[in-house]
Formats: sequence, structure tokens, C-alpha cells
Amino acid sequence: MAGRVVFLVALTVVLTQPGAAAAQNPVPAPAQASQAAPPAPLPAPAQEDDDAVLDPAEPDFVVVNLPTTMRLPLHRGSFRLTHRFAGNLRNRSFGELAGTLFGIDQGAIIGFEYRIGILPHLQAAAYRSSFDRTIQFYGKYDPIQQRGSMPVSVSALVSIEGTDNFQEKYAPALGAVVSRTIAGRVAAYASPIWVHNTAASLDAIGHEHGSTEVSDESHVHRDTAYIGLGGRIRLASTVYVVGELTPRISGYAPDSTEYGFGIEKRVGGHMFSLTFTNTFGTTFAQLARGGTANSLYLGFNLARRFF
Repeated sequence: MAGRVVFLVALTVVLTQPGAAAAQNPVPAPAQASQAAPPAPLPAPAQEDDDAVLDPAEPDFVVVNLPTTMRLPLHRGSFRLTHRFAGNLRNRSFGELAGTLFGIDQGAIIGFEYRIGILPHLQAAAYRSSFDRTIQFYGKYDPIQQRGSMPVSVSALVSIEGTDNFQEKYAPALGAVVSRTIAGRVAAYASPIWVHNTAASLDAIGHEHGSTEVSDESHVHRDTAYIGLGGRIRLASTVYVVGELTPRISGYAPDSTEYGFGIEKRVGGHMFSLTFTNTFGTTFAQLARGGTANSLYLGFNLARRFF
């Protein structure tokens, strides 16, 4: 009798344990798997355009003188310094050039620029060149960026410049830049630009000599349209070669077509460019007036991005 009581008590304890209850009512295997599996992660939101991300094929806001489609983040800035030394590398012997340190001893045309992002994809810049003491104000809007099914980037340009510290010979300009980058190593640019009052210097010559013929609208084109063509190739991770050409397609077109080429080195937010051009010009109107035949000038651009 006592043995039966002990057996019944032991059986009651075993059946009331959690493990036993689970054994009596097993959960189907699929249900157990669904309870153990973590919830599926939500898809990550699409990343918005980030103007601060550097495209290694487009590290600067200019080629040599021509603009690029590089974007500037909102409220961030960039500074650029330009030098074009006055010594002509094409009209002296190598010994004579070495004696003047390849034109460096003969002075330079100096310019400096600051640009800032004032709205998303919209930047404004002010540039001052010692060439005719020219001041240029301009804006650039970058509405289209190369990505996915969009094969090119597009920027719109508007500018006005004036000589003698923005007191005379005003020259407004309108234009655009279309670019295409390839594999982070090659960038190609086309920049159709129209500039008004490119023959303003002829008016000054006419007044100086008492002539009215050169300022007659029927004899002088008052505007110039040109298409700037440029390219940049990345030779190493931070070393580039660049080149540009600005053929005029209509209007006032004195002298020769402007051209320039150079080699660049990028160090962090700095870009140093050693340049060779056939003009001292760096503004849109100065490029419209072209370069000088049989001329080549050493120079450099030094830029610093603050982003």
C-alpha cells in the first residue's frame, strides 16, 4: 500500500513539470521556427544626393579656365588662386627662358576667387583678376547629375563682369556645362557660352583716336558665342592631366582660339595645377576674346575646398 502511494506522488510531480507539459503538448516544428527567427529588416531608404561626395574624375570646379559640373554643398565654400606668368615661352631660347625661370621673373596676372553654396545645387562666386582689374560675379546651378539612366551632368551658368574694378566694359554671359565621367578616371566637358559686349575694348580705342567707325554697330559684332571643350584624365589616384580649347562659333573673334593644358595633383581638399595657356584670360569674356598667336605662358591654379 505504501509503495503505491509513493508511486502516485512521484508520477504527479513528473507530470506537473514544465518539460513534461511541453512533451504532452508539443508545438509544431514550423511554429517553433517562426518564433525563433528574428524579424526581417526593413529595406534601407534610398540615399539622397550628397554634394560633398567627391567624384575622383571631377576634383575641381575648373578644367584650366573653363567651368566643370562639380557641385558645392550647401553653405560650404571653395577658394581658388590663379597665376599666369608674363614670360612668353615660345619667343626665346631655352637658355634665355632658364635665365628668367621660364617667365616667372617677368611678373604675373593674378586672380582669386571665392565661391559658396547658397541653396541646394546652387553656388555663387566672385572672382577678381589683375588683368584689366576685372571683377566677375557668377552663379552656377547644377540640376542634373550623372547617375543610373542619366548619362551626363548638366549645369547652367550666368555671369557678369566689369573692368576697372567693375566700373566699365560690362560683359554679361549665359551658358551651360555638359559633362560625362567614365569609370572615375576620365571626364569630358562641353560648355556653350554666349558673352555680350566682347568688343568693348574697341570702343575705348575709337574714342582715344577720335574715331566713331569702330564703335558702329554695323561694323563690329558686339557678342561672341563659343563652345569650350575640355577633358581630365586621372593617371594615378591623385594625379591628373587636363586640357581645354574654346573655339568661337559666331560674333567677335579676334586673335587665336584660346587653349590650355596642364598637370594636377590633389592632396586632401587642395588641388594644385601647373598650367600652360596662350592667354592671360580667365573670365568668360576674356576667353571669348581668345589667345595670342605664337604665345605660351606658364601658370598655376591653386584651389582649396572647405568640405
